[in-house]
Amino acid sequence: MRHNFIGVSRILLLLALPWVGARSATAADPQPYRVEIAPIGNPTADTTLAATSELLALRASAPVSPFGLIARARGDQGRLKTVLESIGYYRARVRVTIDGTALEDSHLGDQLGALPAGSTARVVVGFDLGPLYHLRRIDFDADLSAAERSVFALAPGDPATAAAIIDAGARLQANIQEQGYPFARVEPPVAYEDAVDPVLDLAVSLTRGPSAPIGEIRLTGMQRVHESFLRARLLLHAGEKFSSAAIERARKGFASLGVFAAVQAQVGTAIDETGGVPITFVFRERARHAVAFSTAYSSDLGGSVGSSWSDRDVLGGAQVLTVSGSLINLGGSATTALGYNSAVKYVIPDFLARDQSLQFAIGAVQQSLQAYDQTAFTTGVSLDRKLSNRWSATAGISASDERILQEGATNYYTLIGLPLSVSYDSTDLASPLDDPLHGMRDSVSVTPTLAIGRPNARFLISQIKLADYLDLDPLFGTAAGRSVLALRALAGLAQGAGELSLPPDQRFYGGGSGTIRGYRYQAVGPQFPITPAFPVSTPIGGTAIVAGSVEFRQRIGANFGAAAFIDGGRVSGNFGAVPIADTGKTSSLQQPPPNGFRIGVGGGIRYYTPIGPIRLDVAFPTRRYSTDDDSFEVYIGLGQAF
Repeated sequence: MRHNFIGVSRILLLLALPWVGARSATAADPQPYRVEIAPIGNPTADTTLAATSELLALRASAPVSPFGLIARARGDQGRLKTVLESIGYYRARVRVTIDGTALEDSHLGDQLGALPAGSTARVVVGFDLGPLYHLRRIDFDADLSAAERSVFALAPGDPATAAAIIDAGARLQANIQEQGYPFARVEPPVAYEDAVDPVLDLAVSLTRGPSAPIGEIRLTGMQRVHESFLRARLLLHAGEKFSSAAIERARKGFASLGVFAAVQAQVGTAIDETGGVPITFVFRERARHAVAFSTAYSSDLGGSVGSSWSDRDVLGGAQVLTVSGSLINLGGSATTALGYNSAVKYVIPDFLARDQSLQFAIGAVQQSLQAYDQTAFTTGVSLDRKLSNRWSATAGISASDERILQEGATNYYTLIGLPLSVSYDSTDLASPLDDPLHGMRDSVSVTPTLAIGRPNARFLISQIKLADYLDLDPLFGTAAGRSVLALRALAGLAQGAGELSLPPDQRFYGGGSGTIRGYRYQAVGPQFPITPAFPVSTPIGGTAIVAGSVEFRQRIGANFGAAAFIDGGRVSGNFGAVPIADTGKTSSLQQPPPNGFRIGVGGGIRYYTPIGPIRLDVAFPTRRYSTDDDSFEVYIGLGQAF
């Protein structure tokens, strides 16, 4: 049987799909052109082909002469053939024509040179794929267990794609190392092509090496962070069975502290004097201090500008001190005056136990809204416990002293709360500003609260928040994360006090980017009656809320995207003839319209940056119930709406 040898270098080449940089041409008469690349029926491969083509990549940035265009097209033939070989089409042919003339035609140069000035050449790239190659035999030069063969996960009859072949070898090597063989190595598989049939035979060479445990663990590169702090949170110990996965978990555990710019785990190349494999963690600390700025705008809440200053390592144990302040309510249909929001937070990581942090916070806020005016000073202490990679729990105590003006009545409250919450996050994201492409973000919270004021009240506020992100790649056949369906649900209930016994800032309100876009912030729900003294309807708030959103997000190109959404919800309470605080009068509060459920629809654009998407949304109410309802709302901010 005849074979053609496909060496290691070729397999690696097929996987890497190298990009070859090209210098900008400086021809005296650049030839404009457009490019059409025929699809092959595989969306992922089509994307890779387009990304690999220099005809496309350099069309606008690097003009070329007619002969330069021919040379660029010839270079693309080789690059695109490499892409096709990497997905198993080893006999593929790349056809390129320019204005209908084949690239191989000797008259093509003269034809392009004769084009009138300003003419745009049409470059068409097509493919003759040929047969898809499959694996015929897979031979190992060492004995493998059935479990190890299943980890390799390739079998005769599978498509012979370069990425799958290389990944199989990497999986096998990692599996053997996890069994306690730190120096195990699986060489890149060597493939032999049959001269007649479209099949490949693989030869896989592996070396297990000696079995050894973890040896000495060294920590280097720290400048300010104390080694004792890092040692205390290290779950890896000398003498334990060697495990690449455990080493990587330890590295990620250090990186998650937020004080390091980079953390590397270096595995020794030989057994040390302890009889184990030495592991060295190399740290590079971030700048100790950081300043950040923020801005946002919505047509209901107006603009906001703010800044924050952080000390990422106050005492050498990754303690974080953050001081922030912002001006809020710069205009906006739901606001009546400029406000501010300031806070100081101090976080102690690994407090009493690993993955347990203690946070102290104080803050001050002043806001003037259509619903009420508020000036408050807040304090709180909370203990956050990471239960697993996805589950966490928080418990704390909070206190606030506040002054609230609503409908001409001023009340003073002292609130003492015991917030408790459990959260689940499977989005695998490091920052809440990152774009979630899959998974869920859910939380359940209860806050027993004592309100000392006029009147005094004891109440319990419970909330459930759910968000689910569905990658529609299997449905649309697009690249992973390009098309996402995001779902959101919110339910809240206040028990133990009536709506007017609750302080106004503790009631539920609907409308705005957090609940029902298209309706002004806090505008959804019961309203005080309009009177000569108060000719504009004022939101009362309620004791219950339900709301939900469905949003479709589509990436467009490398940095842009679009979204379309529908939000719905309602706020309710027990409304009847009740006294209005501090007036001594009674009034039948306005009942909500028969259809108390509000629906808003809209869409927006996204610009994706390294720190998260910049969002611009426009939303419309499906029905305006009064002249006070805005005809539309605009929202601009960093990060997705949820």
